This record gives sequence, C-alpha cells and structure tokens, in this order.
Amino acid sequence: MSKETIATPSQGGVETEAVSADYFANRQLKQGAAGWILLIGLGVAYVISGDYAGWNFGLAQGGWGGMFIATLLMATMYLCMCFSLAELSSMIPTAGGGYGFTRTAFGPWGGFLTGTAILIEYAIAPAAIACFIGAYCESLFGVGGWIIYLVFYVVFIGIHILGAGEALKLMFAITAVAAIALGVYIVAMAPHFQVANLFDIPPTEANGASSFLPFGYLGIWAALPYGIWFFLAVEGVPLAAEETKDPKRDLPRGLIGAVLVLLVFAGLILLVGPGAAGAQSLVASGNPLVESLVKVYGGSTWMSQFVNLVGLAGLIASFFSIIYAYSRQIFALSRAGYLPRSLSLTNRNKAPVMALIVPGIIGFGLSLTGQGDLLILVAVFGATLSYVLMMAAHITLRSRRPDMPRPYRTPGGVLTSSVALVLAAVALVACFLVDLRVVIGAAVIYALFIAYFALYSRHHLVSGTPEEEFAAIQAAEQSLR
Repeated sequence: MSKETIATPSQGGVETEAVSADYFANRQLKQGAAGWILLIGLGVAYVISGDYAGWNFGLAQGGWGGMFIATLLMATMYLCMCFSLAELSSMIPTAGGGYGFTRTAFGPWGGFLTGTAILIEYAIAPAAIACFIGAYCESLFGVGGWIIYLVFYVVFIGIHILGAGEALKLMFAITAVAAIALGVYIVAMAPHFQVANLFDIPPTEANGASSFLPFGYLGIWAALPYGIWFFLAVEGVPLAAEETKDPKRDLPRGLIGAVLVLLVFAGLILLVGPGAAGAQSLVASGNPLVESLVKVYGGSTWMSQFVNLVGLAGLIASFFSIIYAYSRQIFALSRAGYLPRSLSLTNRNKAPVMALIVPGIIGFGLSLTGQGDLLILVAVFGATLSYVLMMAAHITLRSRRPDMPRPYRTPGGVLTSSVALVLAAVALVACFLVDLRVVIGAAVIYALFIAYFALYSRHHLVSGTPEEEFAAIQAAEQSLR
C-alpha cells in the first residue's frame, strides 16, 4: 500500500496519510440495505430491551415519583436530541454518525472524543443486556450465566458477519414480535392498576422525601441514568447512513419515528408495571415484566410465559442491533485511522469482521461480572458525554455554517439542541451520584483512548474517508468566503 505523509498542524496537530484505492476497496459496506421503515425498526431494536429490564433499577434510586420525573426529563432530552440529529444526519450522512458530525464542527479532536464516547456506550450496553438475557433464560429454561452470554455473543456476531441486509431484516422481525409482547403486557396489567401501588416504597429521611419521592429530591437526579435506559442508543440510527437507500430523507424519518414509538412504550410500561404490581416489588428484578405478571395473577400464566419467552426476543433485538452499532462506529473510526486500521477490513459480505469480534470479546468479559445495573451506568456515561458533544456540534454548525445544505431542519433550531445539551450535561453528572467508582473507571478507560490518539493515531489519520473528505470540502468552501 503506497502512502505519503502530509502534515496538517492547523487541524489540531494531526497528520494524514494518502492511501491507495485498494485501501477503500477492502473497507466497503453494503449500500442500499435499509429504507426508512427498516431504520425505525432499527432504532426501536436498539432500545426495546430497556422496556423489558433495567429501567426498574431507577425505582430503587428515586421511587416511582423520582423515576417518573427522571423519565420525563430524559424523554424531553431524547426528543430534542433526535430532532437535532435528524438535521445533522441529513447534512452529513456517513457511517461515522456522531463522530462525523463533531468532526465537521470541531475538527479531528472533536470527532475522536465523540466517537470514543459512543464506542464506550455501544461496547458496554450489550454486556448489560447479556446479563438480563441470562436472567430471562434462567427463568425460562433453568440455565443462565456465562454459557448463555457466550452463546449469544457467538451466534449473533456470526449472523452479522453474514451481512448487513440479512441482519437488519432479522432485527426488524424480532423487534416486531417483541413490540407485540409489550402490547400484551400492557393490556394484561392495565385492569389491575391502582394509584397506591405506585407509592408503596416507604419514604426515607432524605431532604424532600415523601410518598411520591421516597428518596427525596436527590433521588430524581440519581434515577436519570435509568430513565435514559428507556431510550439509550436510539441515536445510533445515523450509523446506518452508508447502508441506507436515501440517507438524506430516510435517516430523519427513521430517527424521529423510532423515538416517538419509544416514548409511547416508556410511558405505558412505567405506569402499568409498578401501578399493578407495586413499585417496591420491582426495584431489584432482573425480569420485571414477568415477575410483575406473576405477582398480579398469583402465579405463572400463559401471559407471563408468553411475555417471558418473547421478552427474551426483545432483549435479543437490542443485543443484536447494538452489536451492529458498535461495529459501524469502530469501522468508521478505524477506516479514518483513529483506531487500528485492521479493525475496518470488511469480508466478501461487506461486514467489518474484526470490528464485530474484538468488542464482542471485551463485552463478554464484562458480562461475566453479572452486574447489569452497573454496566448500564458505564454505558450511560459514554452516551451522555457524546450527547453533549453532538448537541454542541449542532449549535456550532448552525452558528458558523448557516449556509450548509440542510435537507431537514430541526424544529426550534438551536433552542431545541440547547435543551438537549443542558439535560445531557445534568444526566452526565447524575452518573456520579449512583456509583462513583464505576464512573471513574469508565473515565479512566476514556482517558486511555485519548492518550492513544494524542500519542499515536493523530499522526496517522487517513485522507479520503467520507468524514475527512466532507470536513475538508467544507473547510475549503469556508476559506473562499
């Protein structure tokens, strides 16, 4: 592979290398694999496991009232953020997603900081979901633990290696089944709803404690990371940009459609689950939907068995789809030289094999801890950090590059993205309230990524990638004005 080094100190002291055509020929994704309906399914698939397990840990932090307010705030954040990302994805439709947006707004450093924060989110989230899959399999088949985690990682990474088109269609089908099961659960629980069940957690001595807020005002803040779990990773829809039929039209539709579906599910699940079974009974459950059905109906029924079985499909949908997301994020960062270039090599099916396998090995190792609630916290740390940076990119590009073509424009403009930015910053700080040690550990990992970029990869970036070319064209156009 021929190359030449070209110093570009004006871009934060980075250096790029020109590569041969073979470099990109070996790093191609399958184009035209997804339309906007499939993208809505992908967005819901990323998140639907959050309806089945994980959200209920927020009840232990803030009670039902604290979790309700936290979810309302995070729903507002995600709605504003998805409107903002819809604009950015129509402007910059590349596989880098958030990395591409901030690369254009802030240069290579901004792109790297955002891309690695997203990578932490997407690499850790499947490990948390694997823990919940283990809990559901234990309930269904009497088998859980590491063997279940391993089987699911091997099988679903293997399916992704077969190709994106097949994987996306299978994800859509699994997600549709999981959504039907949520509908069955909501209908089954609604007749047993009683307002008093929402407030059965005894108030503590915390400041502002009441039956509505048993852990006081601080409980709202501590519940924010679990309110996020109802929506975490929907922002990954733009990662499918280079595999979408018409990205400028389909990505905004996919993002907004997915978040609207998730808003409805989040509100109904949070209301009927604790409202029928009692908030106290769900604070530490690994499969809260099934356990709440069993409690309400006095034992196992066809409904609880159905939700348990299909609930596993919901967890699989998110597990499966977030593997897709982390592979595309790594693919984009690796192709541009921010991460080792071997990670972006694709096979004959146009699947980035090493970008699928390496994080899978790491995720499997983390799943062995069995600490799904703490793994959620690490994923939320990476997510909220990336949200702050992406919303800052939206505001910056609106200010500095108002002339850039925007096939879709965010309702409310920078006001919308500013609301999302402030709420994301609040949620980021909230992570430190739940378990300081876990978040500090995540921050240390993030710092190691930054050190790698500062000491090595910023001197070996690749010119000619879609994200780098887009940024270069925009910079050239700006210099002519």
